[in-house]
Amino acid sequence: MMESFYTHSPLTIQPIPSSPRCNLPPLSSEYTKDVGSKSHLVTANPSIIRQRFQNLLWSRKTFVDNMKIYNHSYIYMPAFSMKTGTEPSLRVYYTLSDVGANQTVLFANPNFLRSIGKFWKSRGIHAKRLSTGLFLVSAALGLCEEVALYGFWPFSVNMHEQPISHHYYDNVLPFSGFHAMPEEFLQLWYLHKIGTLRMQLEPCEDASLSPTS
Repeated sequence: MMESFYTHSPLTIQPIPSSPRCNLPPLSSEYTKDVGSKSHLVTANPSIIRQRFQNLLWSRKTFVDNMKIYNHSYIYMPAFSMKTGTEPSLRVYYTLSDVGANQTVLFANPNFLRSIGKFWKSRGIHAKRLSTGLFLVSAALGLCEEVALYGFWPFSVNMHEQPISHHYYDNVLPFSGFHAMPEEFLQLWYLHKIGTLRMQLEPCEDASLSPTS
């Protein structure tokens, strides 16, 4: 699963690393060595708000406390791409606004999400929905000069045939048949091979290859 990637913005003379991350991942100290600690944009799937935070119906404190780790990041949510995503997205927006949180909520343009879905479907990815990671990669490729991916490995063993978890912080799998992760991986691997982006699949031995810390 893709946990994070970094980009270099073409809008400045000196490239500024950006660290988008997927689906509110933990950035606590036990993970810092491997995934860094900085974030600039974090996606929040509405299903996570429903399942992990009870849709913010009862207590909002746990959610607000969890969000502090992301500092001044943008929180990117698909509020209008599906009806089921609207209420959780709005609850996140109002919760963070009410407490004066440092994070800023952004709602994805549903036309963009729809266009990206059609684009990848025409290239052989047949799934009910693209992964959050592929949506973010698609956006980054249109905005940035360099894109590097970390953690996009949708298999249960690594390249040395050692068992690994689905995420670096848990082994919760997506619903069966919902995403087409192997198909996505093949498309991204092709882009890696032709130099469009870089996939980091082995441990980072060089500090320059590590996620932003």
